[in-house]
Amino acid sequence: MSRDPLRFTPLQRALHWIMAICIWVMLFVGVGMVSTIQPVYLTLVAFHKPLGIAILVLAVLRLIVRWRVGAPPLPSDMPAPMKLAAKLSHVMLYLLMIVMPLIGWGMLSAADYPVVVAGLHLPAIVPPSAVLHSMLWNAHQFLALCFFALILLHLAAGLFHAWVRRDGVFESMKP
Repeated sequence: MSRDPLRFTPLQRALHWIMAICIWVMLFVGVGMVSTIQPVYLTLVAFHKPLGIAILVLAVLRLIVRWRVGAPPLPSDMPAPMKLAAKLSHVMLYLLMIVMPLIGWGMLSAADYPVVVAGLHLPAIVPPSAVLHSMLWNAHQFLALCFFALILLHLAAGLFHAWVRRDGVFESMKP
């Protein structure tokens, strides 16, 4: 069976939608974590850490698939600034999907907290340091807000392509 050149592959679409769910959950769990001092905090942290590592692994896999398979072309009638915005926003999305978990991992390493995923203790990626922990915590929080804003922009662009331009861009990633 030949691949439709105007659509992402089934693997690419599956990774996109699985990661979309994981990232939305991660953002809301993160907000819950920083908004409470209740005992549920520890449950949220225990969920947040392995989900972050899972997002990191999926993002790297997704990037490898993207490099190998490519992406459908953008519509030829799409204005150049819109094409540039699409390319830059995707670069930023991939960057944040990889950098955010690494900063979180580094933050935990700097605080000398273990990162355990499926019973496996991951190595520290930075040395223990209260100053570094504080810097990484601030960066993680700031970038999470930027990520949330970029995701909203991505969602708005997808709906714009689906409802206004009706140019096939949304359909290329539709399940």
